[in-house]
Amino acid sequence: MSAIFVTATGTGIGKTFITSGLIRHFRAAARPVDAIKPVVSGFDAAAWQDSDPAALLAALGRPMCLEEVERLSPWRFTAPLSPDVAAQHEGKTIDFRELTEFCRRAMAARNGILLIEGIGGIMVPLDRHRTVLDLMSVLRIPVMLVAGSYVGTISHTLTALEVLARRNIDIAAVAISESVGSAASLDETVAAISRFADAIEVIGIARMPAGTGDDPAFARLAALL
Repeated sequence: MSAIFVTATGTGIGKTFITSGLIRHFRAAARPVDAIKPVVSGFDAAAWQDSDPAALLAALGRPMCLEEVERLSPWRFTAPLSPDVAAQHEGKTIDFRELTEFCRRAMAARNGILLIEGIGGIMVPLDRHRTVLDLMSVLRIPVMLVAGSYVGTISHTLTALEVLARRNIDIAAVAISESVGSAASLDETVAAISRFADAIEVIGIARMPAGTGDDPAFARLAALL
């Protein structure tokens, strides 16, 4: 696989943590890798160093500057809301065709593997009529679903997998990003989801600092991509 869409069961689950860890793993293995995160909400231009695009840049070893952030994430909105609503707050809209073409250009220009990180969960609205699911359906590339290990994630994850399957979207893997402080253990969550995931690989990733990629689980995950 040369392009993967990284999506999640919801917001704040760990997409950037997983994506950054994979980038570091690929780079350590001397495998070419690039990443984009086309749409970002909750973006503070005065503190952009703390943003998700900045975390991706750090993992990629790219210059830490706003110009590079703009290259990775052309659609940036201040309000920490769904992209459609955040855009409305600024009198803007997301042009779905432009968004799709941006992703396709990145796919065409890739050298090695390209990770496209989505925003929020699989059904987050991008405009009045389309969601992240619609973008994944148009791009037709394999998807890695990121879920948490919090109580309730089993239902959320299986629901997301069912929705993806109904759109005939290829699921490369499910990555369970450890939810700190959860009553459910990471191993228990992985085992439970695996029982229902119909031959899809489910891999648990412990919350190591900054998504270092040192966890052997990243190697197992990367081998599926």
